[in-house]
Amino acid sequence: MSFENPTREEIKEILEQAGNIAVVGLSDKPDRTSYMIAEAMQQRGYRIIPVNPTVQGTILGETVYASLKDIPEPVDIVDVFRRSEYCADVAREAADIGARVLWLQLGVVNDEAASIGEENGMRVIMDRCIKVEDSVTRPNRPGQRTDNTFA
Repeated sequence: MSFENPTREEIKEILEQAGNIAVVGLSDKPDRTSYMIAEAMQQRGYRIIPVNPTVQGTILGETVYASLKDIPEPVDIVDVFRRSEYCADVAREAADIGARVLWLQLGVVNDEAASIGEENGMRVIMDRCIKVEDSVTRPNRPGQRTDNTFA
């Protein structure tokens, strides 16, 4: 059976229900794609939790954790900015912490990671940009006014 991403309507629902989003591989460099996307998602009202073992302190005002297992609170979406060959290990860690969604960013595909996610009850999205999906689906976010600004 070949992998299929959820429909756009399902992705909208996933984003509407998202609380914490752990961003694995989030860079502290503002010119990096991971930083720009995480910042945009944060501005849309999502809670971003940076995961990067090479950075200490904070990124985008949030405490950085070395791994998913170090995060002391529930994670809804694990958004992965790592090369495909590292994704199976990330999927295992996401399963261990009880994440609901494994999201591999645009250009990132790993069938083993998808299988691990699905076998552990996660929704899996691959080769899609979370920011693009947010822009296309326009999920309703808590605190967002109808004019798409925040209260």
